[in-house]
Amino acid sequence: MADVAIDGYQYESGELNHSHDYLLPAVVTAVKQCVPDGSRLFDLGCGNGSVAKAMVARGYRVTGVDPSADGIKQANERHPELNLHAGSAYDPLVERYGRFPLVYSLEVVEHVYAPRDYARTLADLVEPGGYAVISTPYHGYLKNLALAVTGAMDAHFTALWDHGHIKFWSVPTLTRLLGEAGLKVEAVKRVGRLPPLAKSMVLIARKRDAA
Repeated sequence: MADVAIDGYQYESGELNHSHDYLLPAVVTAVKQCVPDGSRLFDLGCGNGSVAKAMVARGYRVTGVDPSADGIKQANERHPELNLHAGSAYDPLVERYGRFPLVYSLEVVEHVYAPRDYARTLADLVEPGGYAVISTPYHGYLKNLALAVTGAMDAHFTALWDHGHIKFWSVPTLTRLLGEAGLKVEAVKRVGRLPPLAKSMVLIARKRDAA
């Protein structure tokens, strides 16, 4: 991959934001479906640490990384008790942190410059037979049509936002990406509006057991 600066993403605070109103309940439900209470989780793209804090408050043990210097600074200042560090999906994370029963990565894949590298790292962090929970903005025919009709495409595609959304995923394309990395999608939930116009989608994928 080309040497691209990826540490410039900015956060307003160390707290949850409005998107977590619809994302977090779906993610918590997905995690509970996949692993027992108190399990070890890895947060790939932990940002300001707010989701990791919410998961720890529910009894899980969370380790996380994020490439944003601002995000990790806020996470460490606001949540110093959490195990969160600077790092990205382009780093040898398994060598540093090991593997986990479940890895979650929320609203990250749309920002990455090399999604196959990201997916390989994500899958490598998951134990054989373990799970990945991934969320990203939803795209489908009716939503894309509504964006075009209402003139909202420019705002939605964030072309002028440095480190903004650079990949736009549908259920089939994200399923294919994860499948290439050895993760089989088992469930998809669309959240944040009626399903055809959903703001985001949450995918549960499982890593095949070791041979």
